[in-house]
Amino acid sequence: MSRYISQPAFIDRMPVDISFVFEDEKPAGKRGFVMIDGENLRFEDGTLARFWGVNFNGGACFPDRSYAEKVARRLSQVGCNLVRFHQLDAQWDTPNIFAYTKGKRLNSTRKLDEKSMDSLDYLIYCLKKEGIYCYLDMLTYRHFKGDDGVVGHENLFDRGGSWAIVDPKMRELQKEFCEQLWTHYNPYTELNYKDDPVFVMTEIINEEDLFVDHHTTRKEDIKTDYYEKMFREMFRTWLDENNTDFDWENCDLYCTDEPMLQFKVHVTKEYYREMYDYIRSLGVKIPITGTNWLRTSASVKSEEEMDFLDGHHYYYDWSWGGSEKSCKSFSVNSTPFVFPNLGKRTLAGKPYFVSEWDMPWPNAFRADGPLYYSSVGALQNWSGFAIHTYAYSCYLDRMNILGKELSSPVAGIAYREGIFTVWNDPAKFGMFYHAALITRRCDVSPAKKKVGVLTEDLSKAEAGVFRSLLEKNQVKTCFDKSVEGYDEIIHESEELPIEDENGIIRSDNGELLRNLKTKSAYIDTQRTKAVYGMHKEGNDTTINDFQVDCKTDYACIVLSSLTDMPITDSDNMLLTTIGRAENTDARFDGDKMIDIGRPPIIAEVICADIRIKTNRPNLKVWGVNAEGFYAGLIKTKYEDGYLCFRVGEENPACYYLIVED
Repeated sequence: MSRYISQPAFIDRMPVDISFVFEDEKPAGKRGFVMIDGENLRFEDGTLARFWGVNFNGGACFPDRSYAEKVARRLSQVGCNLVRFHQLDAQWDTPNIFAYTKGKRLNSTRKLDEKSMDSLDYLIYCLKKEGIYCYLDMLTYRHFKGDDGVVGHENLFDRGGSWAIVDPKMRELQKEFCEQLWTHYNPYTELNYKDDPVFVMTEIINEEDLFVDHHTTRKEDIKTDYYEKMFREMFRTWLDENNTDFDWENCDLYCTDEPMLQFKVHVTKEYYREMYDYIRSLGVKIPITGTNWLRTSASVKSEEEMDFLDGHHYYYDWSWGGSEKSCKSFSVNSTPFVFPNLGKRTLAGKPYFVSEWDMPWPNAFRADGPLYYSSVGALQNWSGFAIHTYAYSCYLDRMNILGKELSSPVAGIAYREGIFTVWNDPAKFGMFYHAALITRRCDVSPAKKKVGVLTEDLSKAEAGVFRSLLEKNQVKTCFDKSVEGYDEIIHESEELPIEDENGIIRSDNGELLRNLKTKSAYIDTQRTKAVYGMHKEGNDTTINDFQVDCKTDYACIVLSSLTDMPITDSDNMLLTTIGRAENTDARFDGDKMIDIGRPPIIAEVICADIRIKTNRPNLKVWGVNAEGFYAGLIKTKYEDGYLCFRVGEENPACYYLIVED
């Protein structure tokens, strides 16, 4: 029978503090602005820029001062060095960037609220002190108002939908917003935003493009006679300029057929170019991208002139309504290909960052997520990740269960109650220590071989050969064969096996492996080693200098050196053992949630025999509880150069510090 221990979260601290590992990176910005260096982001002093972070959604971007100081310190303790400010402009937030509170009627979105900006300013100041950088969104959920001058604003989707790309008025309002934000003076940092190297990336528009070819409901959200007429007239002009005869008056605007597809690429590129040039004219120095999602490969083609590419990906299978709530629990090791289309959004020659990802609660195997995303991202030489989301609000002292951050759905979206909130989830946030080390220290090295995937069909976004190569070689999209720096160029239609005859997927540098038959995986590097997924008692998992015999059927067991030395020579290491985590008395009927449960949050005790190869003769193993106290000393012995011990029987914990006495 499984045993669980209490694992509550605290808004101002983590059980273990690894901020000292990155002490030389404080304050954020000390190395200068982030610049583009081929397929990498790099600081002005030449240091490679890698980011592991979180999103702050909506009201979480505008905390009071006490919370700002606490959350910055806590993020630093777990190893995070980036916050993406998301949904700043959403009218359903409280506060939002246009209004600090609800009540007073707001008939314009052309002025930034002074109190909101003061809260944001102080939060940025606190993050900067702790070595945490900022990714700043421009247009996400802005709902235009009557005095903004946008035609049909009352019937438009948030941010104007895809018409925000087309309409000159909405473009001008976007420019005005950019000017207000980037030229804003922060009295705490004593810098305008544009002059502060704490900002490292920005995007023009969140999750939007013109390549509409999806379900009817969303299409109906954006159908507007005024903008459809405008778009048809633009299409006619473009056809004339390109000497192309086409029925522009009666064609389907919501398709990705030719020549409509090429026209949409043209309009999108023009929009990005206009916004990019304007942001640059304000004096903004950091890398800029267009958007961050993928309907078709045309979206990637449209961003050829941007500084970097950005992607979003969620790994889940749930139906989450107001009353009917269900979730299938499956491990990343249950499927051959975990990143449908995420790799496809890359572009050869450009850096790549993932500004939203998640493997959300209540998937019982979500602890896989941070390990898988960070390790595969490092293998691909991506610039990092930001999970969606740390939280939607700042009232976290009242949040003592998983999946229920807010009192009710936000803007009619049931999952915004707390499904994505990660800050108090030991299954995911507990793995952030190691994910941050893997990403920021480059513990997993880039794959040896670089493969370009030649993409010719812009109307689709099939993952194709990415399914086979993403966990083996470095692989990116390209649109011609002449791309430099790649060992091989293959066509997107080429079919290659994903796993070998034994069900194994192995990286070409030997550091990552997934076994689809046993549904398990490992990470094997000098400073971080991990075994995660399903386990059968008696089946030892042995990787270089690290042996695990896990008695618990599902577990993520990760060991990282907290020094510059490899594990074999380190005198300070963190071992994390996490599997299932849930609320007390949570109940499910198959996939359906019957009862969300009550506090405290509890984590399953992982029972395993551990053997670590070491040259250190006096290592001690201490369990660390949720409050950060030593739960107790674990019995150890040395055998043939290995430190040997069992976790899960005496003084059980999720975290174990292995230190030289």
